[in-house]
Order: sequence, then structure tokens, then C-alpha cells
Amino acid sequence: MNSKQIKFIGASILLFCSAMFMHAQKPADIVGKHIIRFTEPAKRIPHDRSVDAPLLGNGFTGVALSGNPEKQVFYVARNDFWRLKSAHNEGYPVVLGKVELSIPQLEGASFLIEQQLYDAVTTARFQKGDIAVVYKTFVSATDDIMAVEISMTGKGSLEGNVQLVLPCEKEILNRPPLEPAYPGKMEIGATEKDIQYLSRAFEDSVDIPTKAAIALLVAGGRDGRFTLTQGKPVRFVCAFSSNFKTADCVEAVIRKVTECTPKRLAAIEKDHKQWWHNYWEKSCVSIPDSVIEKQYYLSLYGTASCSRDLDFPPPIFGTWITKEQPSWGGDYHLNYNHMAPFYALYSANRIEQAEPYYSPLLAMIPRGKYYSEKVTGISDGILLPVGIGPLGIETTRWSPLMEQHRRNWRENRNIEEDGLFWGQKSNAAYSVVNLSMQFYHTYDKAFAEKVYPYIRLTANFWEKYLRFEDGRYVIYNDAIHEGTIGTVNPILSLGLVRLLMQTVTDMSEFLGVDADKRDKWLYIKDHLSNYTFQQRNGKTVFRYSEKGTEWWNDNTLGIQHIYPAGQIGLDSDPKLQEVAINTISVMQRWLDGNGSNSFFPAAVRSGYDADSILYHLHRYSEHTFPNGYQLNNAHGVENWSTVPNTINEMLCMGHQGVVRLFPVWPKNKDASFHQIRVEGAFLVSAALKNGEVIDLSILSEKGRELNLLNPWKNRKVKVKGKKGETVYEGERIKISTQAGVTYRFSPLDAK
Repeated sequence: MNSKQIKFIGASILLFCSAMFMHAQKPADIVGKHIIRFTEPAKRIPHDRSVDAPLLGNGFTGVALSGNPEKQVFYVARNDFWRLKSAHNEGYPVVLGKVELSIPQLEGASFLIEQQLYDAVTTARFQKGDIAVVYKTFVSATDDIMAVEISMTGKGSLEGNVQLVLPCEKEILNRPPLEPAYPGKMEIGATEKDIQYLSRAFEDSVDIPTKAAIALLVAGGRDGRFTLTQGKPVRFVCAFSSNFKTADCVEAVIRKVTECTPKRLAAIEKDHKQWWHNYWEKSCVSIPDSVIEKQYYLSLYGTASCSRDLDFPPPIFGTWITKEQPSWGGDYHLNYNHMAPFYALYSANRIEQAEPYYSPLLAMIPRGKYYSEKVTGISDGILLPVGIGPLGIETTRWSPLMEQHRRNWRENRNIEEDGLFWGQKSNAAYSVVNLSMQFYHTYDKAFAEKVYPYIRLTANFWEKYLRFEDGRYVIYNDAIHEGTIGTVNPILSLGLVRLLMQTVTDMSEFLGVDADKRDKWLYIKDHLSNYTFQQRNGKTVFRYSEKGTEWWNDNTLGIQHIYPAGQIGLDSDPKLQEVAINTISVMQRWLDGNGSNSFFPAAVRSGYDADSILYHLHRYSEHTFPNGYQLNNAHGVENWSTVPNTINEMLCMGHQGVVRLFPVWPKNKDASFHQIRVEGAFLVSAALKNGEVIDLSILSEKGRELNLLNPWKNRKVKVKGKKGETVYEGERIKISTQAGVTYRFSPLDAK
């Protein structure tokens, strides 16, 4: 049997399993009922942080909608359009341009924009008297274009126009010497065939030249002008590209809009909808709380809209950059911000959206080795600064401009060898968290081969950086929080290094390399210093470090050894688990400016009260703009992981080598899920009905051993696989599975 036949059989089994489950629940019904509504124009746009606007995107290009009915402004940015310069405040993602749709007669009209998540189509409706104007738009998931169709009902006609507009002073800093300004090159024009185009480029005083372009064609219009009458819709299309996708991006986008005939646009829309339908089929959940469920799918919609470009993952505010320079350089911050947006994607079975995460890390290997040797004297390790960009760009590197405005950073030892570390040695180890998650959730050999050199170099660093004293390994001169220089045994680093050593050991065994290193790595993991404790509010809780910072009144670094480092769970020592629950109870960081995305799943992993978690998750889900971004939160896409990650862990947890169904979920709340991905490369589907687990099936992708906590406690369980039925009993069911086989489980005896 050849590889194509094997893949076909595997796909057939998966589709059969999907069809069986979806007979009861269909993603079209579950996702389709959630419509996102905006009843007033966006107010936080342009903005150097997250915006409150409707968001569209395909993982390469992002569009944010703003403006009043008479003038709609489509802000356009791209994941691969940055000013690429390794210097603080000199490297950042930028605004590409704007599309302005003007219909002056709509001034004073009512406002409504709706986004259908299932199809990823956005519809605007503006009503003024007897006249209603509707436009429907989508950014194609399969072609890098945006299509817009405008129609009206009512008597008479409306005059309008569509124009491409370059960013202006509202979007670009332009006040030197008070602010640094890097204008680059801009071009705007039109062809003889009435195709508008614009481009921006950064070619001088940069490390890597960049250029991106937009083209616009209004069907039947002239100079972008059009007349709208009832029954005669007007269509326009925009195409997008960059120098990383085409040799001549201006020529490419002009050609692409020329090819967008009505027949071609219909095919593009069909393919776009099919892509999104397939996306929702990858996994789904159904829970009784509609507020949480809506935020669950809105979060996954946002992530899919901004994360597909393998070389350019979304920066901190996603693809929706509307003002330069974005806060924190809009970069990939390595002391959690770059990791957090991806946390939910592994269990949600959206590996395509997770894939872009690691390309900037691999590109930073040379610089990481440089810092490791210069700062610590370790020549074969990786030490990374806090801020990086794509393609090896270091966004926080010391620059001459910092001498005037940031000299105290160097004086306070936050800058080392021109790198901004804030005293933290854990950035590279933190970045391994997501690599570990993807490895254990997929056991994908090609992925492991790509990232293993990075993980091994990070392990080399810690193997040589740690000090062995009195039978234990100690971490000196680290920082639990930015700038807390000299911390001893910060609890986060202890958790991250334990995860790192386990991951590098398992990955080396999986790949059949470095067998001689495994005993040492495991010895380090098993002999790292223990966590330290303190008393707060009458409870024993974790101390943030053994020496140095003991507590912090915001953020969630005190529980991140639980999640995302994964070092405490439902199989942990009961006393340690009790301290974890106490710490969650005392911290109460459910609406934290930085750490909610780790606090909620840490509560689940600790076994915290399920009703309490859902109560706070409901409040968290209400505490958002309509687009899903958190209110009063300075950050962006990182918060989209919180709800899907928490719900998935509550419904199906694969942790510490055990698969658990509804482990931290109220047994009086019916719920179901389809194809939650857990460690071991298993896809699990099940439902909880009247407190009983039903319809349990598990697809084994890679044929690894399954260790399932018996969902019917000590009752006998019938398991039906490819070779027939087998009866198991006991607290845990262990099965040597076959790759590509779906196993169906049911209790053998009556309850």
C-alpha cells in the first residue's frame, strides 16, 4: 500500500467519524448561530494598540472597518509588511494603506455591521429614510483579495466613489525630533484601464528591504466613481501582495484585479466559504453558556484571520495595524506575548494556524548564540532578548536613539551586550512551551526535525547555566518580573526548565538522536530546586522566587509553572495541587492585563472549582469589544486563546500522560465536543448528557499508547476498534492503538 492510499484511508476514517458525530451536532448549526454585531462606528481607530473595529483577514492580509455610513474606511495591513530594522523603535509592522468608500448622501443614516462567523462574510447596512444601502465583503481565504458588493433599495440613485488612500498623519508618526519618523517610499496612481494602485516600501537604512502593494478596480466605474440604483449592485475588488510573495508586487496586484471577472469572483467566494466550513469542521464544542460559546468561536475566527503566513506570524495586535508605531514595537515579545495567542490552537486542532509561531525563533538562533556567549560565556546555547521580529530582526536592540530616552535601562542592567533582557534568562525556554505543545499533540516528525536544534541549544544553555549545589540545581541571577534583577530560583523559570528538559529528552528519543544526553537532561529535571511557599490570607501559596521577589499584585507569573509550563496537574502530589488551588484562590487574576490567558487554564489544571471558573469565564467573555478584544486591555490577539483553551481543558484534558473526559466540568451541565486534540496525537469526541458520558470516540493519528481515565469510573468498558471489540476494566484503560483507527467506547454494564 502506498502513502497516497494510506492517506486516503485515514481521511475516509476521519470523515466517517466526523459524520457520525455531526449527525447530532453540525458546526454549521453551532457556529452559524453566532452573529457578531456592531451598532456604532469604531471609536479606537486608528490606534497604536488593539482596535474596536470589525476585523477581516485571511492570515496574510488584515482589514479593519471604520468610519460613518457616508464614509467607510477599510484599513489594510499585512503580516509580511514591516520596517525591518534591528533597533529599538525602528523595526515594527506598518500600515499599508486605506480604501475609502464614500456615499455622501448617507450622512445621518443608521448603522449596523454584522459578521457571520461560519462563512466569514461581513455585511453592513445603512438606512436613511426609504433608502437602504447594503454592502457585503470578505477577505478571501484562498486568494489574497477583498471583494465588496454594494446594493441599495429605494427610489432614485446615489452617487459614490471608492479610492485608495495612503496613510497620512493620523496613521504615521511625523514629529521629529520629538518622535522618530521613517517615511520610506510611497507611490499612488492609476493605470489606463482605471485600476488604482498604491505601494509602500522601506529600502534605505533597514536590514531587510520590504515593499507591499494594493490594487483596486471598481467594475463599471470611472476614477472610482459609481452610481447606485435599486437592483443594480456595484462591485469592487482589491488585491494585495508584497515583495516576499512576488518579484514585482505592484504589477502582481494590478494583474490580479484584472483577472477578477464576475465568474472568477463567484468561484473565489465559493472557495472562501468552503475553506471556512472546513476550518470549523476541524473541531467544535457545544456548551449551555451562549456568551462563552460565542467568544469561543469569535476567538478562533480572529486567530484564523491573522495566522497562516509561515514566515510572518501575527504580531501582538494581529494583522490589524492602524497606526505607527504600534506599542511595544508591535513585535513578538518573548516573555509570554508571542506564545499566548497560540495556546488554544493545539487542543482546538488548528495546527495550520499554529505553524507560523516558530519561524521567528529559528531565525534568531545565530543572535541567540551570540548573546549566550557574550552575556554568560556559554558558546553552544541560546539566550534571547525580550523583543524580536520576523526574519531574524531584533526589535529591542540598543540604538543611538536610546542614549537620549532610555539610558536608565543600561544603567539598571536591563540592557546586556545591546540586548534588552530585563534581567530575564527565561525567554528562550519560554518559547519552547509552544514547541512542546505542538510536538506532544501531533508527534509530527517533520515538525520535530525543524525545531529540535533550537530546543537542544536552549537545553545546552540551561545545562551549563544552572549551578549544582547540595544535591540540587539552582538558578541564579534571573528575574521573575521585568527588571527584578538577581532573582534566585524564580518559580516560572523552574517550571520552564523542567518542561524543557522533558521535551528535549522525549524529542531526542522520538528522532533517535543524542541518546547519550538523555540521562543528564532527566537528571537535571528531577534535581531542579523545589518550589518555595509562603502564607497569604491564611493559605499556603507559592512564593514567586526563593530569594528576591516573593509576590506581585498583578500579572500571573506566580502560576505559570502550572500553565503554560504544565508542571502541575490532576496527577500531581495532592499537597502540591492544594497549594496550586490556594494560589489561584488568593491571586484572583481572572481579568488580568497580561495573564488571564494563563490564569484560567492554570485554574483548570489545578482542579479549581468548575462552577467558579465558568462564572469568571462568562464575565471575561462579556468584558470585550464586539470583535472579541478585551476591554481596557493594552494587548491584542493573545487574549483570543483564553476562552477556547479553558473550555477545551475543562471538557477534555490530555496531560501528564492521561486523557480525562470532563475533568473540571459541572456534571449537571450537558456539553459535547468534537475532535479536541490531546497529547499523544489523539482526536477525542464525546458528550455529557444528564451527568453520563456518551458517544465517546477517539481517533489515534500516530498509533501511540492511549491511557484513558475510565469515564464510567470502575465499570467495565467495551472498546470497538478495527479488529473488533475488547472489554476493559479498572480505573485507567490502556490501549496499544493503531495509527488511523477510531476507537469507540461504551459502558458494558448498566449503571
